[in-house]
Amino acid sequence: MKRLKQAPLVSVTLVCMNVIIYILCVVTRGMLYEEGILDAESVIYGKEYGRILWAMFFHADTSHLFNNMLILFFLGAMLEKEIGHIWFGVLYFFSGIGGNILSLIMKVVHNDPAGSLGASGAVFGLDGVLLAIVILSNRRMESVTPVRVILMIVLSLYSGFTGGNVDNAAHVGGLICGFLLGGIMCIVQNRKDRRTYEY
Repeated sequence: MKRLKQAPLVSVTLVCMNVIIYILCVVTRGMLYEEGILDAESVIYGKEYGRILWAMFFHADTSHLFNNMLILFFLGAMLEKEIGHIWFGVLYFFSGIGGNILSLIMKVVHNDPAGSLGASGAVFGLDGVLLAIVILSNRRMESVTPVRVILMIVLSLYSGFTGGNVDNAAHVGGLICGFLLGGIMCIVQNRKDRRTYEY
């Protein structure tokens, strides 16, 4: 039972789902993309709100998929072991949704008709959660320091802003949501820990 609790079940499941959906997209020659790409016209005028969630599971190519899944697997496994399956799943999905909502807002503001897709917003949300833990939590993670996490985030954001065809709004939105929600989690867990040790 303890071994099952320590296993990265949610992370592995998410990686498998993303890979399977990508394979289906390739097999159907991109037909599925029409149902999942995040664009302002479909969501706002077509009222296809599910795209805010579905877009997290679609990737443009193998490189896009590999980069996101690599981070999701390793960072996700570490965080899931630290905070548990439920917290991890909730923070991942809400970070991704928050990132996609900010992406939509920026598309509307800039009258941008382009569609976007990928798990990057949710993955950046995990970065935000990790930052919240190292700053706000009572627990300590071996060899993980605020400076290292901030440096990792800065380099990731820099890579996005200097690269082409990147939805940086989703990255920033996911990061902010992950940090805020991770902060709430830390507050809840810190209070729980204090009650545990009070006599």
